[in-house]
Amino acid sequence: MTADALEALFRETLAEAPLIAILRGIRPSEVEAVGAVLVESGIRLIEVPLNSPDPFNSIARLVKRFGDSALIGAGTVTQPDDVLELADIGASLVISPHADRAVIEATRRAGLVSLPGIATPSEAFSAIAAGAHALKLFPMEMIGVAGMKAMKAVLPADMPLIAVGGVGPANIAGFRAAGCAGFGLGSSLYRPGMNPGTVREAARDCLAALAGG
Repeated sequence: MTADALEALFRETLAEAPLIAILRGIRPSEVEAVGAVLVESGIRLIEVPLNSPDPFNSIARLVKRFGDSALIGAGTVTQPDDVLELADIGASLVISPHADRAVIEATRRAGLVSLPGIATPSEAFSAIAAGAHALKLFPMEMIGVAGMKAMKAVLPADMPLIAVGGVGPANIAGFRAAGCAGFGLGSSLYRPGMNPGTVREAARDCLAALAGG
């Protein structure tokens, strides 16, 4: 898939189901069962943070099993070399807690989707100039709706803003009404050791909140 086609698919997937599952702490032996529940529930953007146990193994397993029906990637990506390994195993998304130009540029060169973390307008514009495809507002619990609205007023209108950090069923609807295009779900969706049935229930709650019900 070309870089342009992947970007278009990312935007299409985000528009249809604007939830990114953050599987921090998951183990390779668990990841396929949890991934199956997420994809069956309609969540088709999935990241495994690189500070999880053996993360590249987990990501490779998800890509092999669900790569045709979901976009799989890594979170907490802080080094350009990690981008190369992600490209080698077929990942699509590179998500960072910060706006590192070297990581963003490496992601663009690899033809993957770049979602750097930003918390200020300066970081946002620097990330956009480096080639970010979307901006991860992190931590959203600190930025808040007021901060997000202030940034949205000056950022390019077509730049998707994704709320991450303290996001869950209680505030998804409010963040969406304020203009967020997507939501990264961490502990509200998955915590280390959760069984697939519990993840399914959490996904149901998050999707219901997204739908406003």
